[in-house]
Amino acid sequence: MINIVIVEDMILLRDALTNTINGQEDMRVVGSAANADDAPALCRELAPDLALIDVVTDGKANGLAAAAHIRREMPDVKIVIMTALPEITFMETARKAGVHSFIYKDSESEYLLFVLRSTMKGKGTYPGPSDEAIARARFTGSEMAVIRLVCKGKDRQEIAETLDITESRVKQHFAALLDKTGFDSITKFSVYAVTHGFIVSDHSD
Repeated sequence: MINIVIVEDMILLRDALTNTINGQEDMRVVGSAANADDAPALCRELAPDLALIDVVTDGKANGLAAAAHIRREMPDVKIVIMTALPEITFMETARKAGVHSFIYKDSESEYLLFVLRSTMKGKGTYPGPSDEAIARARFTGSEMAVIRLVCKGKDRQEIAETLDITESRVKQHFAALLDKTGFDSITKFSVYAVTHGFIVSDHSD
């Protein structure tokens, strides 16, 4: 079980993160705080496996400074920093502070869970060109259905039959997916999505 603390001042977001994490069989939220200044004490008290910390919280408290404090005092605690601000200097500061992973708040929940699990396995994740594009993409329900079928190896005709839509509509979904992610082929995107854990494919019908 992965024990997690959340440091986030927006109550609705903190509750949503808590519900998402607690809905998983392998992780749970053991505590939370609204102010980053309280993060080190919270970690000392609860000894979590991982801390999910916002860059800026109540009173403009610095989540990156809190992360650096935790890394110095409790090096076994994994740190994932999150932000809604597209500020490139945050990532560089996070790396210098020893933060393991970095994620944007508008990421899909599947991507968040992937980052949390991979961080616990020792694989740090920072947004690169493809990671960031996928993390920021807003896929529709229909697009997600198409992605999953592509990742199962279905061709355009099979996808159209499965979803009861035209092949022309499938082509439109392909174009939208490539536009949102920056890939130049649906095959490259599907391989990336599966190998990086964005989509879990069991290749079953």
